[in-house]
Amino acid sequence: MNETLITFLASFLIWIMFGGLLILWIFDGKVKREQALHAFAAVILAWVIAQMLKNLLPTTRPFLLNGGSPLTLTIHTDNSFPSGHSAVAFSLAITIWLHNKKLGFFYLAAAFLVGIGRVFANVHYLLDIVVGGLLGSLVAVIVNKFHPTT
Repeated sequence: MNETLITFLASFLIWIMFGGLLILWIFDGKVKREQALHAFAAVILAWVIAQMLKNLLPTTRPFLLNGGSPLTLTIHTDNSFPSGHSAVAFSLAITIWLHNKKLGFFYLAAAFLVGIGRVFANVHYLLDIVVGGLLGSLVAVIVNKFHPTT
């Protein structure tokens, strides 16, 4: 896989997902304010839980063990398990999918690509991605269940 593509998937695609949410909320009207609130609440909660798990279950990043270079915009030497990027991407994607299946499909595809990019970028193991994705998905479902409103 091309290094530029890997860096894009691992570092930039998640920001495009956020930008898309903002654009849809402001300009398109397909994502209502309440849906955006659910997405942001799920993202924050998933990120916080992922960071707590990283501290509780320290796992050395692949590039530190195999001597390869990380292909990400920033280089973090903290723990790799679980993937915070995957937790955030999947919490955002599942939240959108719960509100709009058609749009959610594209967000889910993007979340999978973020995870794949993180593995190919040499900063996560597949297990980090799977657990991060499951964590983000679970958080999205729970936030939707409690249904915070504006």
